[in-house]
Amino acid sequence: MSDIRKLEPTSVWSHFSDLNAVPRPSKKEEKVIEFMMNFGKSLGLETEKDEVGNVLIRKPATPGMEDRRITVMQSHLDMVCQQNAGTNHDFENEGIDMYIDGDWVKARGTTLGADNGMGVAAIMAVLSSTDIPHPPIEAIFTIDEETGMTGAQELRQNWLKGDLLLNLDTEDDDEISVGCAGGVDITGTTSYAEESTPGGYEGAKLRVRGLNGGHSGMDIHKGLGNANKLMNRILSELNEVGGVRISTIDGGSLRNAIPRESFAELAIETSAKSALESRLNELITEITAEYKTTDPKLEIALESADTPASVMTVEAQNGFINAIFAIHSGIFRMSPDIADLVQTSNNLARVQVGGGNLQILCLTRSSVDSEKMEMARSVRAAMQLCGAEVEFSGSYPGWTPDPDSAILKTMKSLYLEMYNEDPHVLACHAGLECGLLGERYPEMEMISFGPNIRGAHSPDEKVQVSSVQKFWGFLLETLKRTPKA
Repeated sequence: MSDIRKLEPTSVWSHFSDLNAVPRPSKKEEKVIEFMMNFGKSLGLETEKDEVGNVLIRKPATPGMEDRRITVMQSHLDMVCQQNAGTNHDFENEGIDMYIDGDWVKARGTTLGADNGMGVAAIMAVLSSTDIPHPPIEAIFTIDEETGMTGAQELRQNWLKGDLLLNLDTEDDDEISVGCAGGVDITGTTSYAEESTPGGYEGAKLRVRGLNGGHSGMDIHKGLGNANKLMNRILSELNEVGGVRISTIDGGSLRNAIPRESFAELAIETSAKSALESRLNELITEITAEYKTTDPKLEIALESADTPASVMTVEAQNGFINAIFAIHSGIFRMSPDIADLVQTSNNLARVQVGGGNLQILCLTRSSVDSEKMEMARSVRAAMQLCGAEVEFSGSYPGWTPDPDSAILKTMKSLYLEMYNEDPHVLACHAGLECGLLGERYPEMEMISFGPNIRGAHSPDEKVQVSSVQKFWGFLLETLKRTPKA
């Protein structure tokens, strides 16, 4: 950790180290809220907290910049908490164990929290500085971005006075984001009939793991394996052979993470064991060949286990398998207007089966609200194949691009001046809080940018040291050139 604090720019990395020592899972941000309140007050700055826990710190302009537009700098405090199998990390009570690997900073076996910790750290560095020229600043640190954007949704009314927003929550340092997807959470739940495991059956555990996973918005176009879909594919094939019964399934984790692992407890008819193992071996060969490029570490294995006491009835099992098969996961439609932009997608994020209860979690994203709901209704119809009751929740809007905004013109010109090339100006398929903030403050100009972060929402998450330096320099010049009010 001490070596990380020595990286340049030292102020940003020191604040990132301080932040990552504080537990900050989504929906459990009490400790990091207190940390940020204490930080603002320690600087003698006006520091407030609203009813849901968002923190606002105001800093006056540096001398000579009092006439500039009030600039809102915004990032979210929470982080996605994922860890590799075999890693025993308590995200609610332990900080992140970081290390330097060449030009990258990583975490040992867990998500790093660079999403959106680097943005938070950069804002902290500006707030604590004594020599950085800047306009009047309103630093807003939102909560629960990763699991519902409730901080942005419930932000105190009329709290912000600024009309220019810098959102520091994107993951490529040559990009300037001017739009994003909206999203809606889909939850299917039902009870199902169980029966005692028939005689002549023995226990087995089937595992699918070693997939890369990743961000269900930013990485959805990469064709990465989805552990829930692969598990269901295997179970469907074995079901056709006959002699396999499902007891439990535990696959995936968070809605905004492409699932990397799935585990099933099964009962296998002893007389069919040879045929089932033969078909499974064929499937392993087929599937690993299909995913050898995107997920070279994919592992599919069946091993003996204690015989489960109960299993799904045949009718319940068939309905469940058909429902998971029918749920679309991945790209639904590409944008016809913006090159290479995923317009609509769905992530089959979480599947839990056991004890007579079943739950399926999805996250549908789209930059077109009507198409988002079309996709959501399609997913709902698929879930209903297994009798699930389906709820839509946490819906949030997309952010419509404004190609003529003054801040975009300033930043495009600045980027060309600093790096002798044009930036990529685009909309992204991730959900940014700009859509919600734009609803509350429709006159606010907004832009989003950040350093290179790879593997967000997975234990492979990493942030590039040289890119943080580039991002920091670009941010400081942007602040210097904030237009007059």
